[in-house]
Amino acid sequence: METSRGVLTERDMYMVLFSSVSPETLTGFGECAPLPGLSVDNLSKLPQKLQEVCALLNSGVEVSDLDLVQWPAIRFAVEAARLDLERGGKRLLFDTEFTRGEQAIPINGLIVMADFDSMLNQVFEKIKQGFDCIKIKVGALDFDAECELLKEIRKRVSPAQIQLRLDANGAFGPETALDKLVRLSEFEIHSLEQPIKTGQWETMAKICAESPIAIALDEELIGVHSRTKKRELLNTIKPHYIILKPTLVGGLKAAEDWIALASQLNIDYWVTSALESNIGLNIISQWTSTLPIGMHQGLGTGQLFVENFPSPLRIREGSLTYSASHTVNPLTDLKLV
Repeated sequence: METSRGVLTERDMYMVLFSSVSPETLTGFGECAPLPGLSVDNLSKLPQKLQEVCALLNSGVEVSDLDLVQWPAIRFAVEAARLDLERGGKRLLFDTEFTRGEQAIPINGLIVMADFDSMLNQVFEKIKQGFDCIKIKVGALDFDAECELLKEIRKRVSPAQIQLRLDANGAFGPETALDKLVRLSEFEIHSLEQPIKTGQWETMAKICAESPIAIALDEELIGVHSRTKKRELLNTIKPHYIILKPTLVGGLKAAEDWIALASQLNIDYWVTSALESNIGLNIISQWTSTLPIGMHQGLGTGQLFVENFPSPLRIREGSLTYSASHTVNPLTDLKLV
């Protein structure tokens, strides 16, 4: 699969297990799946750090006493595994209308980077599948070609029919970003993620203030750990949206912290997976269902794998559903599908 950071053909991920043998044997699962080129976790030292963390936990150290600030993927895995064990070790972490199979989560249809014709075909295939929100990466093609792609889409479907989201992954230059946003606004775009590279807070603030398209921060949140720094970032940049990826920002509690701070500034959000397996996606989707869901989420990346674990998650008519009758046990479900 081609991504904004090159071609990705495989994913390394680790499962963290919390077990209890009294009064019965239970196992909670968490997934540690840092994303190369994006996660702040030191990938070369990750296996060693995981062994160290497991040894500390086995010796009786509390999860709250672990220093995992620089290891967000591990922190997410440990948090989820403990939560799963506390809830009975059944991969059912939250009791919501979603996990009871009574409510679906609307999600965007993700268009994988490719040539012009392939991306156009993907868009209309997603529409046929029932998606009414489409997310397209920009920066892979020539900018004029990308505008032609959007123009062709808008010739066939109106904003009332299909919402278009764009993701630049920092591909625009600081000097040209606003001009490009003005041009892209001709196609009535819902939002654009991360127009310029991270760390340019003042420039990003100017873009957010002047852009005709709502700006969402994605990569900008990664590596910002303290509550003080998070508040400073949001107060300085004042984005329209933030995008939460629990594996990258340090887990569910860390994502909830971002939500609380953003809400104080009337900044909205949505949740996106980061190419986790179905184990991690199940955790993130269930947690998302506990939040007020006012817009499409980004929880469809499980479809991108050729092989994956069995899952209770299904995509139907552009929404994510949960099969309440389906149980997941990675200890026995090791045959990938």
